[in-house]
Amino acid sequence: MRRLSLSREKFLSAGGLWIAVMEGPSLSERSYNHVAFKVSEAVLEEATQKAERLGLDIRAPRPRVPGEGRSLYFYDEDNHLFELHTGTLEERLERYAQKDTALL
Repeated sequence: MRRLSLSREKFLSAGGLWIAVMEGPSLSERSYNHVAFKVSEAVLEEATQKAERLGLDIRAPRPRVPGEGRSLYFYDEDNHLFELHTGTLEERLERYAQKDTALL
């Protein structure tokens, strides 16, 4: 069979977004390096319940300033970290530009 990519891959389609996942060696340790996806509040609630039902390894969210949005962080079996986040870039930049931006 002819190889068309550098590694095995899987393709996902979610909410009109196309995602290519490439197979490689597992990460030896966990870190905060991650990929984040913008979701609605309703999707975040549903995803949190589903992640808990599936027994995913959920990481506690980092401290946030009010108005920055909410997040769900979870690891896959290869130590990759993913984030589902409700805020937008514009909201975050606006909040960071305010003078009283102290982390909680």
